[in-house]
Amino acid sequence: MDNRSRLYLAGAFALGVLLTLGYKDVYPDLERRFRARRRKSRVYKDSESIVDASNRLILRDLSNPAALHLPEGDIREGIEGCIGNTPLIKIKSLSEATGCEILAKAEFLNGAGNSPKDRVALNIIKVAEEEGLLTPHSGDMIYEGTVGSTGISLAAICRARGYLAHICMPNDQATEKSDLLLKLGAEVERVRPAPIVDQNQFVNMARNRAAEHTSDPNRPGRGIFADQFETEANWEAHFNGTGPEIFRQTAGSLDAFVIGAGTGGTISGVARFLKPRLPELKVVLADPPGSGLYNKVKFGVMFDPKEREGTRRRHQVDTVVEGIGINRLTNNFEVGRALIDDAVRVTDDQAIAMARWLVEKDGIFIGSSSAVNCVAATKIAQQLGPGHRVVTILCDSGARHLSKFWARARPIGGEDELSLADILD
Repeated sequence: MDNRSRLYLAGAFALGVLLTLGYKDVYPDLERRFRARRRKSRVYKDSESIVDASNRLILRDLSNPAALHLPEGDIREGIEGCIGNTPLIKIKSLSEATGCEILAKAEFLNGAGNSPKDRVALNIIKVAEEEGLLTPHSGDMIYEGTVGSTGISLAAICRARGYLAHICMPNDQATEKSDLLLKLGAEVERVRPAPIVDQNQFVNMARNRAAEHTSDPNRPGRGIFADQFETEANWEAHFNGTGPEIFRQTAGSLDAFVIGAGTGGTISGVARFLKPRLPELKVVLADPPGSGLYNKVKFGVMFDPKEREGTRRRHQVDTVVEGIGINRLTNNFEVGRALIDDAVRVTDDQAIAMARWLVEKDGIFIGSSSAVNCVAATKIAQQLGPGHRVVTILCDSGARHLSKFWARARPIGGEDELSLADILD
Protein backbone atom coordinates (compact mmCIF):
# COMPACT_ATOMS: atom_id res chain seq x y z
CA MET A 1 0.00 0.00 0.00
CA ASP A 2 1.50 3.37 -1.01
CA ASN A 3 1.83 6.35 1.29
CA ARG A 4 -1.23 8.12 -0.19
CA SER A 5 -3.51 5.12 0.56
CA ARG A 6 -2.21 4.89 4.08
CA LEU A 7 -2.92 8.59 4.57
CA TYR A 8 -6.53 8.24 3.34
CA LEU A 9 -7.12 5.22 5.62
CA ALA A 10 -5.71 7.02 8.68
CA GLY A 11 -7.80 10.09 7.92
CA ALA A 12 -11.00 8.01 7.59
CA PHE A 13 -10.29 6.25 10.88
CA ALA A 14 -9.67 9.54 12.67
CA LEU A 15 -12.86 11.02 11.24
CA GLY A 16 -14.83 7.99 12.45
CA VAL A 17 -13.43 8.38 15.94
CA LEU A 18 -14.34 12.06 15.98
CA LEU A 19 -17.88 11.40 14.79
CA THR A 20 -18.33 8.69 17.41
CA LEU A 21 -17.07 10.92 20.20
CA GLY A 22 -18.99 13.96 18.98
CA TYR A 23 -22.40 12.36 18.46
CA LYS A 24 -22.52 9.48 20.96
CA ASP A 25 -25.28 11.23 22.96
CA VAL A 26 -27.42 11.70 19.85
CA TYR A 27 -27.49 8.03 18.83
CA PRO A 28 -29.91 6.75 21.51
CA ASP A 29 -32.41 9.45 20.62
CA LEU A 30 -32.04 8.70 16.91
CA GLU A 31 -32.56 5.02 17.59
CA ARG A 32 -35.69 5.68 19.68
CA ARG A 33 -37.12 7.84 16.93
CA PHE A 34 -36.38 5.20 14.33
CA ARG A 35 -38.03 2.45 16.36
CA ALA A 36 -41.06 4.64 17.18
CA ARG A 37 -41.52 5.39 13.47
CA ARG A 38 -41.44 1.67 12.67
CA ARG A 39 -43.91 0.87 15.52
CA LYS A 40 -46.29 3.64 14.42
CA SER A 41 -46.22 2.39 10.87
CA ARG A 42 -46.99 -1.15 12.06
CA VAL A 43 -49.94 0.08 14.23
CA TYR A 44 -51.44 1.96 11.30
CA LYS A 45 -51.17 -1.11 9.12
CA ASP A 46 -52.73 -3.32 11.81
CA SER A 47 -55.54 -0.82 12.38
CA GLU A 48 -56.28 -0.66 8.69
CA SER A 49 -56.43 -4.45 8.61
CA ILE A 50 -58.79 -4.55 11.59
CA VAL A 51 -61.09 -1.91 10.09
CA ASP A 52 -61.13 -3.74 6.75
CA ALA A 53 -61.93 -7.03 8.50
CA SER A 54 -64.67 -5.42 10.60
CA ASN A 55 -66.24 -3.82 7.56
CA ARG A 56 -66.23 -7.16 5.77
CA LEU A 57 -67.93 -8.79 8.80
CA ILE A 58 -70.55 -6.04 9.03
CA LEU A 59 -71.35 -6.29 5.34
CA ARG A 60 -71.59 -10.07 5.64
CA ASP A 61 -73.88 -9.92 8.70
CA LEU A 62 -76.12 -7.26 7.18
CA SER A 63 -76.61 -9.47 4.17
CA ASN A 64 -77.31 -12.44 6.47
CA PRO A 65 -79.22 -11.37 9.65
CA ALA A 66 -79.10 -14.92 10.97
CA ALA A 67 -75.34 -14.55 11.32
CA LEU A 68 -75.64 -11.70 13.88
CA HIS A 69 -74.57 -12.73 17.39
CA LEU A 70 -75.39 -9.58 19.34
CA PRO A 71 -76.56 -9.85 22.96
CA GLU A 72 -80.31 -9.55 23.48
CA GLY A 73 -81.56 -6.09 24.41
CA ASP A 74 -82.98 -5.44 27.87
CA ILE A 75 -85.55 -2.69 27.54
CA ARG A 76 -88.36 -2.63 30.11
CA GLU A 77 -91.90 -1.51 29.31
CA GLY A 78 -92.43 1.57 31.44
CA ILE A 79 -92.00 1.78 35.20
CA GLU A 80 -94.09 -1.40 35.55
CA GLY A 81 -91.27 -3.27 33.84
CA CYS A 82 -89.02 -2.43 36.80
CA ILE A 83 -91.16 -4.47 39.20
CA GLY A 84 -90.06 -7.96 40.23
CA ASN A 85 -86.90 -10.00 39.70
CA THR A 86 -85.21 -8.23 42.60
CA PRO A 87 -81.79 -9.55 43.69
CA LEU A 88 -81.24 -11.94 46.56
CA ILE A 89 -78.25 -10.72 48.57
CA LYS A 90 -76.15 -12.29 51.29
CA ILE A 91 -76.01 -10.25 54.50
CA LYS A 92 -72.35 -10.84 55.24
CA SER A 93 -72.19 -9.68 58.86
CA LEU A 94 -75.15 -11.78 60.01
CA SER A 95 -74.00 -14.80 58.03
CA GLU A 96 -70.51 -14.66 59.53
CA ALA A 97 -71.88 -14.18 63.05
CA THR A 98 -74.30 -17.13 62.89
CA GLY A 99 -72.51 -19.59 60.62
CA CYS A 100 -75.65 -19.71 58.50
CA GLU A 101 -76.20 -18.13 55.12
CA ILE A 102 -78.68 -15.32 55.76
CA LEU A 103 -80.07 -14.06 52.47
CA ALA A 104 -82.37 -11.10 51.92
CA LYS A 105 -84.52 -10.37 48.91
CA ALA A 106 -83.97 -6.69 48.14
CA GLU A 107 -87.57 -5.71 47.51
CA PHE A 108 -86.72 -2.05 48.06
CA LEU A 109 -85.26 -2.20 44.53
CA ASN A 110 -88.67 -2.58 42.92
CA GLY A 111 -88.82 0.40 40.59
CA ALA A 112 -92.20 2.06 41.16
CA GLY A 113 -92.81 2.43 44.88
CA ASN A 114 -89.58 0.74 46.03
CA SER A 115 -91.18 -2.00 48.13
CA PRO A 116 -92.82 -5.43 47.72
CA LYS A 117 -96.13 -3.56 47.52
CA ASP A 118 -95.25 -2.73 43.91
CA ARG A 119 -96.11 -6.32 43.02
CA VAL A 120 -99.43 -6.13 44.83
CA ALA A 121 -100.44 -2.72 43.50
CA LEU A 122 -99.68 -3.69 39.91
CA ASN A 123 -101.62 -6.95 40.23
CA ILE A 124 -104.62 -5.20 41.81
CA ILE A 125 -104.73 -2.72 38.92
CA LYS A 126 -104.29 -5.42 36.27
CA VAL A 127 -107.12 -7.50 37.74
CA ALA A 128 -109.41 -4.45 37.80
CA GLU A 129 -108.51 -3.68 34.19
CA GLU A 130 -109.22 -7.26 33.11
CA GLU A 131 -112.60 -7.07 34.81
CA GLY A 132 -113.41 -3.84 32.98
CA LEU A 133 -113.53 -1.75 36.16
CA LEU A 134 -110.88 0.76 35.12
CA THR A 135 -110.58 2.97 32.05
CA PRO A 136 -107.39 5.02 31.59
CA HIS A 137 -107.71 8.82 31.63
CA SER A 138 -111.42 8.65 32.45
CA GLY A 139 -111.21 10.04 35.97
CA ASP A 140 -111.26 6.59 37.55
CA MET A 141 -109.66 6.75 40.98
CA ILE A 142 -108.25 3.97 43.15
CA TYR A 143 -108.82 4.33 46.88
CA GLU A 144 -106.80 2.54 49.53
CA GLY A 145 -106.27 2.55 53.27
CA THR A 146 -102.59 2.02 54.01
CA VAL A 147 -99.82 2.92 56.42
CA GLY A 148 -97.77 4.04 53.44
CA SER A 149 -96.02 1.55 51.17
CA THR A 150 -99.03 0.21 49.27
CA GLY A 151 -100.28 3.75 48.79
CA ILE A 152 -96.94 4.88 47.37
CA SER A 153 -96.87 1.94 44.95
CA LEU A 154 -100.47 2.57 43.89
CA ALA A 155 -99.85 6.29 43.39
CA ALA A 156 -96.85 5.67 41.12
CA ILE A 157 -98.44 2.92 39.05
CA CYS A 158 -101.75 4.79 38.76
CA ARG A 159 -99.89 7.72 37.23
CA ALA A 160 -98.13 5.38 34.81
CA ARG A 161 -101.40 3.77 33.66
CA GLY A 162 -103.70 6.78 33.53
CA TYR A 163 -105.54 6.65 36.86
CA LEU A 164 -105.71 8.71 40.04
CA ALA A 165 -105.08 7.64 43.62
CA HIS A 166 -106.68 8.62 46.92
CA ILE A 167 -104.85 7.35 50.00
CA CYS A 168 -106.20 7.24 53.55
CA MET A 169 -103.57 6.68 56.23
CA PRO A 170 -103.20 7.03 60.01
CA ASN A 171 -101.87 10.41 61.02
CA ASP A 172 -99.21 8.90 63.30
CA GLN A 173 -97.18 7.44 60.43
CA ALA A 174 -93.86 8.96 59.36
CA THR A 175 -94.46 12.21 57.48
CA GLU A 176 -92.02 11.16 54.73
CA LYS A 177 -94.69 8.79 53.41
CA SER A 178 -97.50 11.32 53.06
CA ASP A 179 -95.06 13.87 51.62
CA LEU A 180 -93.98 11.37 48.96
CA LEU A 181 -97.60 10.52 48.14
CA LEU A 182 -98.36 14.17 47.55
CA LYS A 183 -95.34 14.50 45.25
CA LEU A 184 -96.68 11.54 43.26
CA GLY A 185 -99.92 13.42 42.74
CA ALA A 186 -102.09 11.37 45.07
CA GLU A 187 -104.83 12.76 47.25
CA VAL A 188 -103.87 12.09 50.86
CA GLU A 189 -106.25 11.91 53.79
CA ARG A 190 -104.58 11.46 57.17
CA VAL A 191 -107.00 10.21 59.82
CA ARG A 192 -106.69 9.45 63.51
CA PRO A 193 -105.77 5.85 64.38
CA ALA A 194 -108.85 3.78 65.17
CA PRO A 195 -109.86 0.10 65.49
CA ILE A 196 -111.29 -1.65 62.45
CA VAL A 197 -114.81 -1.54 63.90
CA ASP A 198 -114.75 2.25 63.60
CA GLN A 199 -116.02 3.56 60.25
CA ASN A 200 -113.43 6.33 60.49
CA GLN A 201 -110.58 3.80 60.61
CA PHE A 202 -108.30 4.39 57.61
CA VAL A 203 -109.27 1.23 55.68
CA ASN A 204 -112.99 1.78 56.22
CA MET A 205 -112.56 5.43 55.27
CA ALA A 206 -111.01 4.47 51.93
CA ARG A 207 -113.81 2.00 51.21
CA ASN A 208 -116.43 4.63 51.95
CA ARG A 209 -114.68 7.26 49.86
CA ALA A 210 -114.63 4.90 46.85
CA ALA A 211 -118.37 4.27 47.19
CA GLU A 212 -119.06 7.99 47.48
CA HIS A 213 -117.09 8.66 44.29
CA THR A 214 -118.97 6.05 42.27
CA SER A 215 -122.39 7.25 43.45
CA ASP A 216 -121.68 10.92 42.74
CA PRO A 217 -123.10 11.81 39.30
CA ASN A 218 -121.07 15.00 39.22
CA ARG A 219 -117.71 13.24 39.44
CA PRO A 220 -115.99 11.74 36.38
CA GLY A 221 -115.06 8.08 36.42
CA ARG A 222 -115.64 5.69 39.27
CA GLY A 223 -114.06 4.89 42.60
CA ILE A 224 -112.33 1.52 43.01
CA PHE A 225 -111.43 0.26 46.49
CA ALA A 226 -108.11 -1.61 46.24
CA ASP A 227 -108.80 -3.63 49.41
CA GLN A 228 -105.22 -4.87 49.88
CA PHE A 229 -106.01 -6.70 53.12
CA GLU A 230 -108.67 -8.96 51.62
CA THR A 231 -108.17 -9.15 47.86
CA GLU A 232 -106.83 -12.38 46.35
CA ALA A 233 -104.69 -10.27 44.03
CA ASN A 234 -102.38 -9.61 47.01
CA TRP A 235 -101.15 -13.09 47.91
CA GLU A 236 -101.36 -14.18 44.28
CA ALA A 237 -98.80 -11.51 43.33
CA HIS A 238 -96.29 -13.18 45.67
CA PHE A 239 -97.33 -16.70 44.72
CA ASN A 240 -96.67 -15.89 41.06
CA GLY A 241 -93.66 -13.61 41.57
CA THR A 242 -91.77 -13.48 44.86
CA GLY A 243 -92.03 -17.20 45.65
CA PRO A 244 -90.82 -18.48 42.26
CA GLU A 245 -87.99 -15.95 42.24
CA ILE A 246 -86.73 -17.09 45.66
CA PHE A 247 -86.97 -20.72 44.59
CA ARG A 248 -84.98 -20.03 41.43
CA GLN A 249 -82.39 -17.78 43.08
CA THR A 250 -81.65 -20.34 45.81
CA ALA A 251 -81.82 -23.26 43.36
CA GLY A 252 -84.47 -24.70 45.66
CA SER A 253 -82.04 -24.84 48.59
CA LEU A 254 -83.28 -23.03 51.71
CA ASP A 255 -84.18 -24.08 55.23
CA ALA A 256 -86.29 -21.19 56.50
CA PHE A 257 -88.29 -18.24 55.20
CA VAL A 258 -88.82 -15.43 57.73
CA ILE A 259 -91.11 -12.45 57.16
CA GLY A 260 -93.43 -10.08 59.01
CA ALA A 261 -97.08 -9.65 58.12
CA GLY A 262 -99.21 -6.58 57.64
CA THR A 263 -101.83 -7.69 55.15
CA GLY A 264 -100.33 -11.21 55.23
CA GLY A 265 -100.02 -11.39 51.45
CA THR A 266 -96.26 -11.92 51.28
CA ILE A 267 -95.97 -14.68 53.86
CA SER A 268 -99.01 -16.51 52.48
CA GLY A 269 -98.14 -16.20 48.81
CA VAL A 270 -94.51 -17.24 49.24
CA ALA A 271 -95.39 -20.07 51.64
CA ARG A 272 -98.05 -21.43 49.30
CA PHE A 273 -95.51 -21.57 46.49
CA LEU A 274 -92.51 -22.91 48.42
CA LYS A 275 -94.04 -25.39 50.88
CA PRO A 276 -95.31 -27.93 48.32
CA ARG A 277 -91.87 -27.91 46.69
CA LEU A 278 -89.89 -27.83 49.95
CA PRO A 279 -91.91 -29.73 52.58
CA GLU A 280 -89.15 -29.38 55.20
CA LEU A 281 -89.01 -25.59 54.82
CA LYS A 282 -89.67 -23.68 58.03
CA VAL A 283 -91.92 -20.64 57.52
CA VAL A 284 -91.62 -18.17 60.39
CA LEU A 285 -93.62 -15.03 61.18
CA ALA A 286 -91.70 -12.00 62.49
CA ASP A 287 -94.02 -9.86 64.62
CA PRO A 288 -93.58 -6.49 66.42
CA PRO A 289 -94.99 -5.52 69.83
CA GLY A 290 -98.73 -5.00 70.08
CA SER A 291 -99.60 -7.32 67.19
CA GLY A 292 -101.87 -10.29 67.81
CA LEU A 293 -100.46 -12.44 65.00
CA TYR A 294 -97.63 -13.86 67.14
CA ASN A 295 -100.07 -15.39 69.62
CA LYS A 296 -102.35 -16.56 66.82
CA VAL A 297 -99.50 -18.59 65.32
CA LYS A 298 -98.05 -19.79 68.63
CA PHE A 299 -101.21 -20.42 70.63
CA GLY A 300 -104.15 -20.11 68.25
CA VAL A 301 -105.52 -17.01 70.01
CA MET A 302 -105.61 -13.56 68.45
CA PHE A 303 -104.53 -11.60 71.51
CA ASP A 304 -101.68 -9.44 72.77
CA PRO A 305 -101.16 -8.16 76.33
CA LYS A 306 -100.94 -4.59 75.02
CA GLU A 307 -104.50 -4.98 73.75
CA ARG A 308 -105.90 -5.11 77.27
CA GLU A 309 -108.08 -2.15 78.07
CA GLY A 310 -106.15 0.65 79.74
CA THR A 311 -102.70 -0.62 78.75
CA ARG A 312 -102.55 0.52 75.12
CA ARG A 313 -101.39 4.01 74.17
CA ARG A 314 -102.51 3.84 70.55
CA HIS A 315 -105.58 2.59 68.72
CA GLN A 316 -103.60 0.43 66.31
CA VAL A 317 -100.40 -1.36 67.30
CA ASP A 318 -98.23 -0.05 70.13
CA THR A 319 -94.84 -0.04 68.36
CA VAL A 320 -92.53 2.27 66.48
CA VAL A 321 -92.46 -0.31 63.67
CA GLU A 322 -94.56 0.53 60.61
CA GLY A 323 -95.91 -1.73 57.88
CA ILE A 324 -96.29 -4.98 59.81
CA GLY A 325 -98.26 -6.10 62.84
CA ILE A 326 -102.03 -6.20 63.04
CA ASN A 327 -104.78 -7.14 65.48
CA ARG A 328 -107.25 -8.82 63.18
CA LEU A 329 -107.17 -11.73 60.77
CA THR A 330 -107.23 -10.83 57.09
CA ASN A 331 -108.10 -13.09 54.20
CA ASN A 332 -104.55 -12.78 52.89
CA PHE A 333 -103.10 -14.03 56.17
CA GLU A 334 -105.68 -16.80 56.55
CA VAL A 335 -105.00 -18.39 53.15
CA GLY A 336 -101.47 -19.23 54.31
CA ARG A 337 -101.75 -19.44 58.08
CA ALA A 338 -101.74 -23.25 58.15
CA LEU A 339 -98.31 -23.18 56.46
CA ILE A 340 -96.67 -20.98 59.11
CA ASP A 341 -94.58 -23.10 61.46
CA ASP A 342 -93.45 -20.61 64.09
CA ALA A 343 -93.39 -16.97 65.14
CA VAL A 344 -90.74 -14.69 66.65
CA ARG A 345 -91.52 -11.59 68.66
CA VAL A 346 -89.17 -8.65 68.00
CA THR A 347 -89.05 -5.61 70.27
CA ASP A 348 -88.67 -2.02 69.11
CA ASP A 349 -85.22 -1.78 70.70
CA GLN A 350 -84.05 -4.92 68.91
CA ALA A 351 -85.30 -3.60 65.56
CA ILE A 352 -83.63 -0.21 66.02
CA ALA A 353 -80.35 -1.78 67.11
CA MET A 354 -80.41 -4.20 64.16
CA ALA A 355 -81.02 -1.36 61.69
CA ARG A 356 -78.01 0.47 63.14
CA TRP A 357 -75.89 -2.72 63.06
CA LEU A 358 -76.64 -3.30 59.35
CA VAL A 359 -75.57 0.22 58.42
CA GLU A 360 -72.33 -0.04 60.40
CA LYS A 361 -71.41 -3.57 59.31
CA ASP A 362 -72.86 -3.88 55.81
CA GLY A 363 -73.80 -0.39 54.61
CA ILE A 364 -77.44 -1.54 54.35
CA PHE A 365 -79.92 1.23 55.22
CA ILE A 366 -83.36 -0.22 55.90
CA GLY A 367 -86.72 0.65 57.41
CA SER A 368 -88.43 -0.69 60.50
CA SER A 369 -90.20 -3.77 59.09
CA SER A 370 -87.00 -4.89 57.35
CA ALA A 371 -85.13 -4.58 60.66
CA VAL A 372 -87.74 -6.77 62.37
CA ASN A 373 -87.32 -9.36 59.62
CA CYS A 374 -83.54 -9.39 60.08
CA VAL A 375 -83.75 -9.81 63.86
CA ALA A 376 -86.14 -12.74 63.47
CA ALA A 377 -84.06 -14.29 60.66
CA THR A 378 -80.95 -14.12 62.86
CA LYS A 379 -82.76 -15.76 65.78
CA ILE A 380 -83.98 -18.56 63.53
CA ALA A 381 -80.48 -19.04 62.12
CA GLN A 382 -79.17 -19.47 65.65
CA GLN A 383 -81.89 -22.02 66.40
CA LEU A 384 -81.14 -24.02 63.26
CA GLY A 385 -77.38 -23.94 63.80
CA PRO A 386 -74.48 -23.36 61.41
CA GLY A 387 -74.69 -24.55 57.83
CA HIS A 388 -78.33 -23.65 57.17
CA ARG A 389 -79.78 -21.09 54.78
CA VAL A 390 -82.36 -18.53 55.88
CA VAL A 391 -84.18 -16.13 53.52
CA THR A 392 -85.94 -12.93 54.53
CA ILE A 393 -87.17 -9.71 52.90
CA LEU A 394 -85.76 -6.18 52.91
CA CYS A 395 -89.00 -4.29 52.38
CA ASP A 396 -88.01 -0.65 52.02
CA SER A 397 -85.27 1.88 52.57
CA GLY A 398 -84.72 3.71 55.82
CA ALA A 399 -85.33 6.98 53.96
CA ARG A 400 -89.08 6.61 54.68
CA HIS A 401 -88.47 6.19 58.39
CA LEU A 402 -86.18 9.10 59.28
CA SER A 403 -88.60 11.15 61.37
CA LYS A 404 -89.86 8.27 63.51
CA PHE A 405 -87.99 4.95 63.55
CA TRP A 406 -84.49 6.25 62.76
CA ALA A 407 -84.96 9.26 65.02
CA ARG A 408 -84.66 6.85 67.95
CA ALA A 409 -81.39 5.31 66.78
CA ARG A 410 -78.07 6.40 68.25
CA PRO A 411 -75.50 7.95 65.87
CA ILE A 412 -73.73 5.61 63.49
CA GLY A 413 -70.12 4.86 64.37
CA GLY A 414 -70.39 5.76 68.05
CA GLU A 415 -68.32 4.19 70.79
CA ASP A 416 -71.34 2.35 72.24
CA GLU A 417 -71.24 -0.40 69.63
CA LEU A 418 -73.42 -3.39 70.53
CA SER A 419 -72.61 -7.01 69.88
CA LEU A 420 -75.11 -9.17 68.06
CA ALA A 421 -75.83 -10.96 71.33
CA ASP A 422 -76.70 -7.63 72.92
CA ILE A 423 -79.12 -6.87 70.08
CA LEU A 424 -80.90 -10.21 70.23
CA ASP A 425 -81.12 -10.30 74.01
